[in-house]
Amino acid sequence: MYKFIVKGGRRLSGEVSISGAKNASLALMPAALLAPGIFHIKNTPDLRDVATMSRLLETLGAKVTLDGKLQTIDTRGVKNFEAPYELVKKMRASIYVLGPLLARYGYAKVSMPGGCAWGPRPVNLHIEGMQKLGAEVTLEAGYIVARAKRLKGTHISFDVSSVGATGNIMMAAVLAEDTTTISNAALEPEIVALGDFLNKMGADIRGLGTPTITIKGVKELNPVDFESLPDRIETGTFLIAGAIAGGNVRAVNCEPDHLSALLLKLEEAGAKVQSGKNWIELEAPEAIRPVDVSTAPYPGFPTDMQAQWIALMALSTGSSVIAETIYFDRFKHVPELVRLGADIEVKENVAVVKGVRTLKGAKVMSTDLRASASLIIAGLVAEGTTEVLRIYHMDRGYERIEEKLRGLGADIERVQSDEF
Repeated sequence: MYKFIVKGGRRLSGEVSISGAKNASLALMPAALLAPGIFHIKNTPDLRDVATMSRLLETLGAKVTLDGKLQTIDTRGVKNFEAPYELVKKMRASIYVLGPLLARYGYAKVSMPGGCAWGPRPVNLHIEGMQKLGAEVTLEAGYIVARAKRLKGTHISFDVSSVGATGNIMMAAVLAEDTTTISNAALEPEIVALGDFLNKMGADIRGLGTPTITIKGVKELNPVDFESLPDRIETGTFLIAGAIAGGNVRAVNCEPDHLSALLLKLEEAGAKVQSGKNWIELEAPEAIRPVDVSTAPYPGFPTDMQAQWIALMALSTGSSVIAETIYFDRFKHVPELVRLGADIEVKENVAVVKGVRTLKGAKVMSTDLRASASLIIAGLVAEGTTEVLRIYHMDRGYERIEEKLRGLGADIERVQSDEF
């Protein structure tokens, strides 16, 4: 077990290089199951979730290595079609193997998924999608068991746009007979990247980045080389860190177009923001202005930036209202921020944040991935020392975050901890 020791009060300035996108990698990796051969995926981050997905693919018979940022996946040895509870319980994205296994092998047995401790994120859309494609799906002792000789194209319309279900159904439909149409499909860049990957493999997918995706099934796919996209949530986290801690932060190897909603809000909060083809530069505001935010599916304000935004608003010059419309109970970071001196009140899916002049260091506990980031951000400016426990959550989605923050001037150290 490790914890972060953060000593507040240092201004952040300098350049930080953004890693590959966690959520893109967790979709691209299982997509490799759709064809036998050797895949090379560039710009893959070295993360706990990526390691978990690697172990899951290896359990199925694949060989997976990560050399720097280059991941190699060899799927020629896949002979097992069961994703066990021991691995799936660690990460909800594990359900992504359902569609590829079912499409290529006609059978999949996948444990009900786990992951962050907050919120019910049901898998019913995944199951219903497979059923509409013609699969027989049963729940057996905590496992999703799906069978189909060959899936058949259909029309699937989501009442609520789902990133995970859109990706899973895309992967299942690429080898199905005839054409599948997904209405109210997710628009997220990670879904576009997955579609680009599948198309490069030989799939016929159109409408990526729009609410209607059309997939014309093909008989077979082929292994390819592919470069993943930069992580927009990591980018936003460092920009907010720069905004709260003062100074000037330049994020490079990023995609500004993927962060339009956040950049507008940062400017409303008083930051000066400039961007180019693959960089964003932020000059921190002299005083943080209060800005209301409501999370929304892409291209709206990301739910994965909500916790970090609340940390920023905790030091604003007034009151702000943050509404969480994606996962209503995603506020477990709030009591920990209050321990640092923040003034936040949560009622149902809305947090009212009254800005305070200072935060004070304390011992706090991470409850999920993005909550961890919010606590570190607050600790950067809290008076004294902040100890952030349970940082294994952070390692699921941020690559060497303490090293990157130290490169910007932060005083943060990873140390062993006896506390759970």
